Amino acid sequence: MTEQTTAEPADTEPADAEMADAGTVALRVRYFAGARAARGVTEEELTVPCGTSVAVVLATLTDRHGSALARVLGSASVLLDGTAVRDRSVEIAGGAELDVLPPFAGG
Repeated sequence: MTEQTTAEPADTEPADAEMADAGTVALRVRYFAGARAARGVTEEELTVPCGTSVAVVLATLTDRHGSALARVLGSASVLLDGTAVRDRSVEIAGGAELDVLPPFAGG
């Protein structure tokens, strides 16, 4: 199940999967394990202003989805297009995939 979430007003429709307009970018956020349980979906689409950082995306998700997800995001690893994000000031490009991976137990 995919839930669509956008930072734009409800009457704004993205022109395509990568760019809603010249000032925004679309990305897919995928949730795994405890992040999926906290969010209640496996993934969602998000539209954010150009130049938005990973940190701002995570803060936006926290604001929208509450404390259960906030707890997970506080300790989660994040992958941007399959690469671990160490510097959360990295900007999101259109069509990006952001994976939220909570700490895993076991081996």
